[in-house]
Amino acid sequence: MANHKSAEKRARQTKVRTERNRFYRTRIKNLTKAVRVAVEAGDKETATTALKEVNKRLHSYATKGILKKNTAARRISRLAKLVNSMAA
Repeated sequence: MANHKSAEKRARQTKVRTERNRFYRTRIKNLTKAVRVAVEAGDKETATTALKEVNKRLHSYATKGILKKNTAARRISRLAKLVNSMAA
């Protein structure tokens, strides 16, 4: 347990950040899963809609510093490639 006032504050901040990061990680996984499930079901329209939502959210998270810019771009790129492969 923390013995100094500053260490106690850091512990509180860490707890808040951990909860916030858990929320974002879960949301990213759920959004990504929605796209993959739609692709597996063969539903192009739902997959495209879900991809737009993922694109918006991941770029937003990259702007806020939750994800690195290249990580967000890579994930969006892979999902877009997956959705685009449905047309072929």
